[in-house]
Amino acid sequence: MEDNYDINLLKKYLPKEKLEEGLKKLESGYPVQYIIGNVDFYNTNILVNENVLIPRFETEYLVEKTIKYLKVLNITKPKILEIGVGSGCISIALKKNIDCDITGIDISEKALEVAKINAQNNNVDINLLEANIETYNDNSKYDLIISNPPYVPYNSKIGESIKYEPEIAIYAQEEGLYFYKIILEKIKNNLKDNYLIALEIGDKEGQKIKELANYYLNNPYVLILKDYNNYERYVFISNQILNNIE
Repeated sequence: MEDNYDINLLKKYLPKEKLEEGLKKLESGYPVQYIIGNVDFYNTNILVNENVLIPRFETEYLVEKTIKYLKVLNITKPKILEIGVGSGCISIALKKNIDCDITGIDISEKALEVAKINAQNNNVDINLLEANIETYNDNSKYDLIISNPPYVPYNSKIGESIKYEPEIAIYAQEEGLYFYKIILEKIKNNLKDNYLIALEIGDKEGQKIKELANYYLNNPYVLILKDYNNYERYVFISNQILNNIE
């Protein structure tokens, strides 16, 4: 049965003439965010449709922690690369909260169209490129590389509503680790001497990603953090020691 909170959202945001149709979609399991068409994310408003993953509060925490660690590491005016930019929510939130230069890449042309609209709607300037991280070549050096890549193993059970979201943004080979391996292998020459890598992860992937970081990078410091539900959800990697901060 649909959640009362979701029903109240529809009543709040949908015009009366569209409410009955919206309630039918909700009852069928269709995500309330797609019905409404936008999501509030870290003090930004993000357009969403079936071409992009729905931004979640766990990813807001990734943005929040990333901003704090940039300050801890004394990284100012960072040059940033987001891998798998999707709706643009992470890059837009970063751009609106810190002075930075951001490039976001994604393999999906349709996702990039959504990201461009979101950047315009939020009055931010982000360099958006259609690119596959597997073949992406970039000679730039970055202070921050951030990503919430696909990390759900193909044999995992997922919630009913998630089936409407783009599979390309959800599933990954090698038990969910494929894109972390590609990212860490590809970007090792794109890091400045003082750097931060910020990753959202699956709840059973932290230790394996730490092993990948130690394999591909030069003596990194790796911090695994939990989300509000006490699941491992983030990995922060740097050349400097990182401690858990509130």
